[in-house]
Amino acid sequence: MHSNNKVLAILKAASAGTLLFLHIPLAIILLYAFTTDETTYTFPLPGITTQWFAVALARQDLWAALALSVKVALVATAIAMVLGTMAAAAVYRSNFFGRESVSFLLVLPIALPGIVTGIALRSAIGGLDIPFSFWTIVIGHATFCVVTVYNNVLARFRRTSNSLVEASMDLGANSFETFRHVVLPNIGTALLAGGMLAFALSFDEVIVTTFTAGQQTTLPVWIFSQLTRPRDRPVTNVVAMIVILITALPIFLAQKWTSDSSDANENGK
Repeated sequence: MHSNNKVLAILKAASAGTLLFLHIPLAIILLYAFTTDETTYTFPLPGITTQWFAVALARQDLWAALALSVKVALVATAIAMVLGTMAAAAVYRSNFFGRESVSFLLVLPIALPGIVTGIALRSAIGGLDIPFSFWTIVIGHATFCVVTVYNNVLARFRRTSNSLVEASMDLGANSFETFRHVVLPNIGTALLAGGMLAFALSFDEVIVTTFTAGQQTTLPVWIFSQLTRPRDRPVTNVVAMIVILITALPIFLAQKWTSDSSDANENGK
């Protein structure tokens, strides 16, 4: 019993240490969004102010970058939800030669460094003489957003009984009716969770955007450009805090929907 308590205490300490390691840098950003000193990071804060929020919200270039980031994330997520679901269904439902290789290639983009993907996309788009635009950013983001949706939906397919689909077809339903009334309700939460994660990934992606955007600037690229302006550090911290809040919500919802669905499946068994 004493040994178990000791192991439990070590695990709790390790978990606490991991959480601190991950979130202390974020807390520092949030803290220095309220500092009165615009040039240096001093602690304790020389003073607390909310003036930088007004300064940030008055920046038209910030609003333009934010709008572009949201539009790109929404379109890339929509494309990823369609392609990721179709790919997951094909890999799960079909037994063909090289299926595992196809699955590996579908997952590979999420493992590659963003700068490698960005350079590859820029070379391919430039080689095809396609002008850099909003849609080239969407293509770049969709390459890794598809992976997120694919993984979530494929995992749900593997937990779904084939007998439901077979029963629907035996009762006279066509493929579309079976998908609408049987498949979609079963993968719905996984699809939404994958979409939420894809949106969060797309919204804060900087490397792929940099290599595919041309003259257009998304919010992460805007933040990156601000790092060369020391006197704008508090404003940059405010915008970084906005990014954290925007990306944290879909990740929280995705985690909640996934865990709730898993609990429901376990209870169903």
